[in-house]
Amino acid sequence: MKFEEYHGKTVFITGAASGIGQAQAIAFLENGAHVFGLDVEERGLEQLHQLYPERFAYTLGSVYKKSDVEHAFQAVMASFSSVDILLNTAGVLDGFAKTLDTDEVLWDKIMNTNVKGTFFVTNTILPHMLQRKSGIIVNMASIAGLIAGGGGAAYTASKHAIVGYTKQLDLDYCREGIRANAIAPGAIQTAMTKADFEGDGEMAKWVANETPAGRWAQPSEVANLTLFLASHAADYIHGAVVPIDGGWIAK
Repeated sequence: MKFEEYHGKTVFITGAASGIGQAQAIAFLENGAHVFGLDVEERGLEQLHQLYPERFAYTLGSVYKKSDVEHAFQAVMASFSSVDILLNTAGVLDGFAKTLDTDEVLWDKIMNTNVKGTFFVTNTILPHMLQRKSGIIVNMASIAGLIAGGGGAAYTASKHAIVGYTKQLDLDYCREGIRANAIAPGAIQTAMTKADFEGDGEMAKWVANETPAGRWAQPSEVANLTLFLASHAADYIHGAVVPIDGGWIAK
């Protein structure tokens, strides 16, 4: 997909080292944007920097550590002077653990990354956007934020929280030039879902068979949806949660 409007824009992406986040970074870079990545893993970030040395920069850090987030914001401003689009993509899974199989450590890990991380990053960058009276925010929800069965107790709770947070975020600031929406992916083939494909891949086959479209999606398909949601063509879409799930929740 090609969007000329992204030339000269700056996109801040969490979880940009792999999976959906990296696919989003590539999509915006291919459309002429400057991209800044924040992740705990360096390899994927460095690969992007080597491919786009002038337009991709990054820092290492955790989204749920305020000092890391603040450092990343200082770095993006030093590199590109502004942030036009924020993609809160970083997230972790919980292995479909039921509540009685979820200890405090796992609960905190999921909530810190998926919810607190989105909150910290948004609250760090949002004042800059409000000062400019312009900003696009796309949060990463999940079908687990809309229905049961897309994750375990902690993951499902965290993604329901992202859905509510996104709606309230847009309501609170849309009259000040901010537009916030969320994406709700279903079965996406990434490093996070690698375990489903191991061995005989029976879990991956089951998921594909249970999906009306009959297959898993690739991260690039989520990235293409992000390109649209962040574009002027989607200016009237506010506080929405857009599924990209092969028809899973329509069953």
